[in-house]
Amino acid sequence: MTISERLRAPVASALLDIQAPVRAELDRVPAEIWRIVKADAPIIAAVNAHLMGMKGKMLRPTLLLLSSALEDRSAPRAVSMAAVAELVHLASVVHDDSVDHSNVRRGQPTINALFSHQIAVIMGDYLYSRALAELVRLEDLEPLRAFTSASNEMTLGEMRQLSSYDALGFSECDYFALNRAKTASLLGAACEVGALCGAPRHRAALRRYGEQLGMAFQLADDLLDYTATESVTGKPSGNDLREHKVTLPLIAALPSMSGAQRAPVDALFESAVPDDAQIAEVVGIVTECGGLEYARRKGEEFAQEAEEALAGLPASEARQSLADAIAYVLDRRS
Repeated sequence: MTISERLRAPVASALLDIQAPVRAELDRVPAEIWRIVKADAPIIAAVNAHLMGMKGKMLRPTLLLLSSALEDRSAPRAVSMAAVAELVHLASVVHDDSVDHSNVRRGQPTINALFSHQIAVIMGDYLYSRALAELVRLEDLEPLRAFTSASNEMTLGEMRQLSSYDALGFSECDYFALNRAKTASLLGAACEVGALCGAPRHRAALRRYGEQLGMAFQLADDLLDYTATESVTGKPSGNDLREHKVTLPLIAALPSMSGAQRAPVDALFESAVPDDAQIAEVVGIVTECGGLEYARRKGEEFAQEAEEALAGLPASEARQSLADAIAYVLDRRS
């Protein structure tokens, strides 16, 4: 089935269907996360409880477990590795929310909003350190190398983003480099580590699949910021523009803008706190200038590359779910 055909398929409950081959293992991941992060400290227990309540759809553990199930459904340590993948992701989320001063994620208060920025920074560090401690406990160097490499890329990506002072000078090349570091690196590592657990001969192919899927995922996420409402995403629509973040829809639209169209964009980025009317106007201009359509096409290109990475893998329920995850990522609503 082609990417276009997958996108025409129904998406309702798609993620549950994708997770079906590894449902039993996935259901064990939250308890494994809790085991790893549990500490005899009231504040850590309180923050952990809030984090467990706001966890997302566990895409990274899902991809890791599906990768591990390609050839070995009894893959040892896969559940622990899946918990580590989610902890690394949660740590980055906690840090990102603190850096961005975000108050809401998935409709719930962020750690920095509910507790403090100081606690958010320290808690992010704690989640990273517990993930690394679990990898050390398992005494397997290759997963440790994969996850620490991804963590390093994510950190460097965040630092490069923070050091970029000319927001509207952010290029398409800069944008893709940032996405590879902040999103694709961890999805690639999750799939690679899954392969190490149960299908080691497919390690390289699964890593590439995860990386290309990650690129498509981030493009879809950035498109949602232009097209979705708060009730769907759990965060304010247009939040990237509100925070003066430049993503591909705007990057692609800028060269096609007339002077009259460019003026509201410049005004938004000069405003310390853009209002809803400014954001709505810029979203309309970006749409009119083809930015959304260009970003969609690029997302489909990365999705096609993810599909191609699966070509040599053995047929199985797990492989089918990995293929179905591509359309889910591109066409998800939240």
